[in-house]
Amino acid sequence: MCDGQGRPVRLPLTAGQVSDFKGADVLLADLPDETEEVIGDRGYDSNKIRQSLADRNIAACIPPKKNRTSKPPYDWHLCKKRRLIENMFAKLKIWRRVATRYDRCAHTFMSAIHIAATFIFWLKE
Repeated sequence: MCDGQGRPVRLPLTAGQVSDFKGADVLLADLPDETEEVIGDRGYDSNKIRQSLADRNIAACIPPKKNRTSKPPYDWHLCKKRRLIENMFAKLKIWRRVATRYDRCAHTFMSAIHIAATFIFWLKE
């Protein structure tokens, strides 16, 4: 999760084979109260996530999956701001230790991610 300026805010670690849909519960639980909208990719397209956001009066800007029969509307102009999160991940992967994941233990890997994220957050261009 990143803020409106593309700075990392929440970085939970899940297993490599876990889909975005299952990891979304952790992210949505940590949303600040002043959140007005959530922009996500197709991996977050589910009725459960959309209902969870609607219950908290948060607008969901998530494009529907290609195989969805009833496609809910979304603001594709707003969805273009997803580049902020993609750019944040690109900046994290500049750090070789994060990109290649040399660490075997999750807590050691998360420590490296937090160090990289701290630099990205405070040294934002």
